[in-house]
Amino acid sequence: MPPLPIDLEAKRAVIRQKQWDRLNALLQTVMPMNRFWGKRLAGLPLRSLDEFVQHCPLLSKRALVEDRETFPPYGSNLTYPIENYTRFSQTSGTSGHPLGWLDSRDDWRMMLDCWELIFNRAGLEHGEDRVFFPFSFGPFLGFWTAFEAATRMGFLVIPGGGMSTVARLHTILEHGVTVVCCTPTYAQHLGEVKSAHPQLKSAVWKLKTMIVAGEPGGSSPAVRNRIEALWPGVKVFDHHGLTEVGPVSFQDPKQVGRLLVLEDYHFVEIIDPASGREVLPGEEGEMVITTLRRMGCPLLRYKTADIVRKGYTRLGRLTLEGGVSGRLDDMVLVRGVNVFPSAVEAIVRRFSQVEEYQVREERKGALLELHLLIEPIVGLRPLQLKELQGQLESELRDALALRIPVTVLRPGALPRFEFKARRWIKEARRDEHPVEL
Repeated sequence: MPPLPIDLEAKRAVIRQKQWDRLNALLQTVMPMNRFWGKRLAGLPLRSLDEFVQHCPLLSKRALVEDRETFPPYGSNLTYPIENYTRFSQTSGTSGHPLGWLDSRDDWRMMLDCWELIFNRAGLEHGEDRVFFPFSFGPFLGFWTAFEAATRMGFLVIPGGGMSTVARLHTILEHGVTVVCCTPTYAQHLGEVKSAHPQLKSAVWKLKTMIVAGEPGGSSPAVRNRIEALWPGVKVFDHHGLTEVGPVSFQDPKQVGRLLVLEDYHFVEIIDPASGREVLPGEEGEMVITTLRRMGCPLLRYKTADIVRKGYTRLGRLTLEGGVSGRLDDMVLVRGVNVFPSAVEAIVRRFSQVEEYQVREERKGALLELHLLIEPIVGLRPLQLKELQGQLESELRDALALRIPVTVLRPGALPRFEFKARRWIKEARRDEHPVEL
C-alpha cells in the first residue's frame, strides 16, 4: 500500500498507537476468560496493531451463528459469568440469522457515552431540546441506547412506540419536539403523512433535527434532499452502528455526507473483499470492525458486509465518504452487472413524484431479472404517470446498463415501514404484484 503524506501518516500513527493500547488491554482481559477468543487466538503473535492485522483471522457472521448453534443460546463469546450481563438485544435479521446479544453494565454505559458524543455533535442543547423516539421498543438494539443516553443527558425524552403515524405527528406537534430519532425511511414517511393532512401540513413545527440510522440513506444526497423537502428547515444528521458492536460513526458536522468513525471505541479496517488487503483512500471496500471497549462480547476483525468509501480528515481521522453505500450480501448479479439496492434507491429518490417503491427479483429460466414497482403521489394525471414511468426506465438503463421495467401502482398499494425498510423482494412471482394503476 503506498504511504500516506508524511503529516497525515504521523497523525494516523498517534491514533493507531492509542488504539493498540486499548486493544492490548482488551486482549489481556479477554484471552484468559473468553472461550471463543481464547481458542481462536491461541498461540498467535499479537504484540502490535500490525501483527494483530497480520495474524488475527477475519470473523464472519456465519462463524458467530455456528458458535451459537454449538453453545446455545448465547454462544461461547462471553468474557464474564452470565450473571454479569444485564442487557439483551437482538440483531435485526435483515441478512438472516438474527442473533441475541448480551451486554454488561459497563459495556452498556460505554454505548451511552458514544451516543452522548453523537448528540453533542448533532448540536442538541440542554434545556432546549425535546427528543422523540418513534421506534417499536422491541428486542432490536435500534435506538435503545440513544433513548437512554438522551435521558441520562437530561433531555425531555418522549417515547412513540405503539402509536399510529398520525398520532406520532400530533405528539411531535403538541409537545414541541425538536429532535426525532428514526430511520431515513420513516423520516420520509412522517413527512409524507404530514403533507397529506391539511391541518398538520399548515401547522407551525418546532422540529429542527432528524437523527437517522438503522439503514443506509442518511448520507445519500437523494434521500437527504427528499427528507429535507418534506420537512423544510429541518437538518438531517446521519449515524450508523450495529447491534454486534454498538455506535460506529456519526455525521461530520463540518461536511454533510461524510461519517466520522468513533476511533476511540473501534479499530476499523476497510478492505478489498476479494484480496483482504486494505484499500487506498478514495476507494470502496468492506468495513471490518474490532471493538476496543466492549469487553463482554468482543468482536475482533468482524466482517460487517457494509460497503464504504475510505477517507481521512485533515486531523487524520478515518471517515466513511458518502456514508454506508450498500451491503455485500445485498448485491445481486443481473446479466453480468453488479447491482446494489442503494444504487437503485439513489435513482428513484431523484423523482419527487414517487411516494414509495419496491424492487422484485424475478427469475426467467436461469436468468435473474429486476422489476421496479412504484407508487406515485396522489394527483398525477395519466400522461404524467406515463412520462414518469419512461423517465425512470431511462435513468435506470443509463446508470446501470440494464433494462429494468417499471410498473405504476395505485396509491397506497405498497407497505410502509417503521424500522428497517424491506423494499427488495427476492425470487418474486409476476402474479404476486400489487394492483397496478
